[in-house]
Amino acid sequence: MTVLQAINAAGIELPQVCYHPSLGPIETCDTCIVEFGGSLVRACSLPAEPDQRIRTKAVSAQFARKEAMDRILKNHQLYCTVCDNNNGNCTIHNTAAKMQIEHQSYPFREKPYEEDNSNPFYRYDPDQCILCGRCVEACQNLQVSEVLSIDWGRAEPRVIWDDDVAINDSSCVSCGHCVTVCPCNALMEKSMLGEAGIMTGIESSTKAKMIDFVKETEPGYGPIFAVSELESAVRESLIKKTKTVCTYCGVGCSFDVWTKGRKILKVEPQADAPVNGISTCVKGKFGWDFVNSPDRLLHPLIRRGDHFETVSWDEALNYVAAKLGEIRGEYGPNAIGYISSSKCTNEENYLMQKFARAVMNTNNIDNCSRYCQAPATFGLRRTMGYGGDTGSITDIAQADLVMIVGANPAESHPVLATRVRRAHKKHGQKLIVSDLRKNDMAERADLFIHPNPGTDLVWLSAVTKYIVDQGWHDETFLREKVNGLEAYLPTLESYTLENASQITGIPTEQLVQAAEMIRDANRLCILWAMGVTQHVGGSETSTAICNLLLVTGNVGRPGTGAYPLRGHNNVQGAGDFGCAPDVFPGYEAVANDDVRQRYERHWNVTLPTEKGLNNHQMVDAIHEGSLKAMYLMGEDMTLVDANSNYVQDAFQKLEFLVVQDVFFSKTAQYADVILPASPSLEKEGTFTNTERRMQRLYQVLDPLGESRPDWKILMGLANRLGANWSYQHPSDIMAEAAAAAGMFAGVRYDRLEGYQSLQWPVLEDGTDSPLLYQDGFPFEGGKARLLPTQFFEPVCWSDPEEFDLHLNNGRMLEHFHEGNLTYRVRGIAEKVPTTYVEISPELAANRGVTDGTLVRIISRYGAVRVRAVVTDRVSGKELYLPMNSPKHEEAVNYLTGNASDVNTSTPAYKEVSVRMEVLDDKGPSPIKRGNYRLGQKNPLPGVQVELKWARKDYKPLVISSRTRAGSPQQSGDGKTKGAD
Repeated sequence: MTVLQAINAAGIELPQVCYHPSLGPIETCDTCIVEFGGSLVRACSLPAEPDQRIRTKAVSAQFARKEAMDRILKNHQLYCTVCDNNNGNCTIHNTAAKMQIEHQSYPFREKPYEEDNSNPFYRYDPDQCILCGRCVEACQNLQVSEVLSIDWGRAEPRVIWDDDVAINDSSCVSCGHCVTVCPCNALMEKSMLGEAGIMTGIESSTKAKMIDFVKETEPGYGPIFAVSELESAVRESLIKKTKTVCTYCGVGCSFDVWTKGRKILKVEPQADAPVNGISTCVKGKFGWDFVNSPDRLLHPLIRRGDHFETVSWDEALNYVAAKLGEIRGEYGPNAIGYISSSKCTNEENYLMQKFARAVMNTNNIDNCSRYCQAPATFGLRRTMGYGGDTGSITDIAQADLVMIVGANPAESHPVLATRVRRAHKKHGQKLIVSDLRKNDMAERADLFIHPNPGTDLVWLSAVTKYIVDQGWHDETFLREKVNGLEAYLPTLESYTLENASQITGIPTEQLVQAAEMIRDANRLCILWAMGVTQHVGGSETSTAICNLLLVTGNVGRPGTGAYPLRGHNNVQGAGDFGCAPDVFPGYEAVANDDVRQRYERHWNVTLPTEKGLNNHQMVDAIHEGSLKAMYLMGEDMTLVDANSNYVQDAFQKLEFLVVQDVFFSKTAQYADVILPASPSLEKEGTFTNTERRMQRLYQVLDPLGESRPDWKILMGLANRLGANWSYQHPSDIMAEAAAAAGMFAGVRYDRLEGYQSLQWPVLEDGTDSPLLYQDGFPFEGGKARLLPTQFFEPVCWSDPEEFDLHLNNGRMLEHFHEGNLTYRVRGIAEKVPTTYVEISPELAANRGVTDGTLVRIISRYGAVRVRAVVTDRVSGKELYLPMNSPKHEEAVNYLTGNASDVNTSTPAYKEVSVRMEVLDDKGPSPIKRGNYRLGQKNPLPGVQVELKWARKDYKPLVISSRTRAGSPQQSGDGKTKGAD
C-alpha cells in the first residue's frame, strides 16, 4: 500500500489528479504532495510503512499542491457549466472546487494543435489535455494496446497515437480505456458531445463568447463552480444510469449505461465490476447502436404465401400454439425441435428447456454451445467433474505460465486478454501460444508453436509423456487426488517427441521447451477455445488438456487451472440451465430416474425419459423426415451451423418454423412465424460468464415497438398450451431454478444486487466457488480422473488433392459472430465494413494475389467470393476467413462440412480443405482506413514521467518518491533534484 492509498482508506481528503486506483502511481500532477521527514514527497508513490509521520496540512505541502494545480489549469480551460463532462465525476472540476481555488497563477494558454475527431467513437482535444498521462498508462499497461504516449520532447507536449498520426490512422483498437480514465474533457465519447447538459449543444463560437464573458465578469471560480454544480444536478434528472452486463463475448464485462430517452450517451465501466473493472473493448464500450436500429423487428409476423403480414401478439401466439399442438398430435412430441440461445438470459434459457420438456414433452432441446464449447465441457466433466472454468480470470492473471491453445483472446475475449498481456508485460508471467495464426498473443509469446491443423492432442500428449518420463510430474497430487494413472500412462507410449514432431510439424526442441516451461512454473493455466473444440477430436483434445493439468498438479490452487474460453455472453449459462438434450439444469442427467422424478415433482408433470436430439442431429432428422417443426430462439442456424447449404435445404422441408429474434436474420427468411424479441438492454435477468460468474442485468430501455423479452413470449405461448405459468419477474424464474438444481441452491437476486456476483456452485447460504476443487473433486472418493485419449485424424486429410489449401476461421475484434449486431453499429461498420480472406505472402506470390484481389474459395460443400488481404499472420497454404460478413453469401459456413466431434456432435468447422480461384487480380483493399491493423503500435514502459522531469522548463516541487524519501534523484540532465 502507498501512503496515498492509506490516506484514501482512512477517508482523509487529499487532492489527486493523475492517480487512479486501477492504474497506480503515475507521478505527473504533483497534487498529492505531503510532507514526510522534512521533505515534500508524492503520496501516490511513497510506500506506506509503520510509524510514518505524514503531514498533509503542512503549509509547504499546501503551497506545493496549489502550485501543482495552477500548472494543471494553465493547460485546461475551465468552462464547466457548458462542458459535456460536467457530470459530477470530472476530476479537474472536483479537485479545483475542493481546493477552493479562486484564481490561477498562470493563465490558460491555447496549444498549437487542432482537435482530433478522426475516430468515429471519441475525440481528443489537446487544448483541454493536462498531460496527466492516465490515458497513456491505461493504454500501455492496463489494456496493453501500446498505442498512446506523451511526446515530452515538443515545445508544447501532447498525447500522440503511434508515432504521431491521427487517431483513425493508428493502431488504436477503440477499447475506450483512455476515455474512461481521462480526468477531464480532453478525451470524450462523441455520443456525449452536445447531449449531456442543458447548454452543451450550443454552437462552438457562441460557447467561446459565453466562456470569455463569464470569466471577465465573475470575481473568481467559486461562483462559476456553484453554477456549474447546479447545472450538473439538473443533468441527473435528464440522464439515466443503469447497470448492465455486456451482450457480446463470454468475458462478462459489466458497466453503467448512460441514456437520455432512447439515446445511448456512453458506457461507463466501474471499478466495482467483478470481471473487468474499468476495462472495456470496442464492442462493449461503443457497440450498442444496434438497439435503436431501424432494422429491428417491431411486430409479430405470419407468413401469408410469399410474404409476411403484421399481426397482433394474440394472433401470432394462438397460431403458433395451434400449429405446434397439431404437429405434436399428428407426429408425436419428438417431431419438434427447440433451440435456445446464448444471447438470452439464464432465466429465458431455463424456460425454453422447461417449455420443451414440461409443456411439449420432448428432450429435443439444444443451444449454440454445441457449435463451440460442448467438447470442452465434455472433457472437463469426465476428468474433473464440473463443466466450467476451474477458477477465475484473476487466477489467470496470477499464473506463472499461461498456455493458450487454439484461441485468440486478444480478438475474441479482449478484456480477458488484457489481464494476460499486463501480467506478461509487468509481472513476468510467461506465455506459450499454439495456433495456426500469428495473432497478437502469439506475437507476444515467449514460445509460439505452430502445429499442423488438428494435431494439438498429439503435441499435448507428447509434452505430458516427456514430463512424466523426466520425473517432473506431481507425484503427491496424483497419489492423493487423482485416479487412473496406471491405466493412463501406457496410452502415452506412442507419443514420443519424434512421432509427435512428425505428425504435428513442431520441432522437438519446441516440445522440450514447452515441457521445461511447464516444469519451471509453479502455477499453470491453460486457455483454449474453438481452435481445439471444433475438430472431430475436439473433446479428446480437451480431455488431453485436462490430463496435462492433472499430471502436473495444476488444478485446485490459486493461479492454476483449465479455462475453455466461452465465446458468447451466455453460452455457459445456456448449458448450465439445461438447454441440452441429455441434461436438466445443473448438468443432471435426464436418464437418471431420481433426478427426473424430482423435476416432475417441481413442475407437476410427467417428463420424457429418452435423450433428445442435439441441433446437429435435428438437421439430419429434418432431411430424414422425422423432424417436422422447429422453434428457434435467438439463433441464426442457417449461417452459424456447419454446411449452410445443407441446413438451408433442411429448413425448406420443415412443415412449420418459428423464429424468435431481434432482427430479420437469414434464418427468419424460412420462418412461418417471426416473433420480435427484445435485446438485453430492454429486459432484466442474469448472464453467466466464462468463469461461471452469474451477474444481474437491469432494464435500460423500454422494449422497442411491440417487441417483448423472450421470457414473456415463452410464458404467453406456454400458457396457451395449458402450462399456467405465472412468473411476474425473472427473479421468480431464478428462484424456481435454484430450488430445483442444487448447483444454484443459494442464488438469489438480492445476492446479485448491483455489481455483486456469484460463481457456481452456490451453497444454500450463498457461499460461492471462485476456485473449484480445493477440497477434492465431485466424484466417488473425491478424486479426479485421468482418462486415455484417442487421436482422430482431421477429415480434411482425406480430401481430394485439388483442395490443396486449408481454411481456418474465427472471430474478429470489431465484429461479433456473423455480425447481425455489429454491422448495425455505424462506427464499427466504418472501421471494418466487410470480411476478407487472409493469405500468406508466399501463397499470394505463387498465385498472383495482392491486397484487394477478388477470389473464389471452393470446398466440397460450397463456394464464397471474397477479397484477399496478404498478411504474415497466416503462413504457407493456410487461409483465414473470419466468421462475420454483412453479406450472407460470404458466410464461411457455406464451405464447412458435416463432420463433427466424436462425442458431442460439435461441427468440425476447422477441418476444411479448399481450392482458390483468382477472379480479378486488382481491386480495392478490404482493409480500410480506421482498421487498427494498418497502424504501428509503440510499446513503452508507461508515461515516462522522467522525461517530463528532465525538461528545462520543469521546476520540481518534490524529491522524487521513486527513490526513498530523503534520497535525491538524478534528473535527466545529471542535476540533483530537491524540493523547490
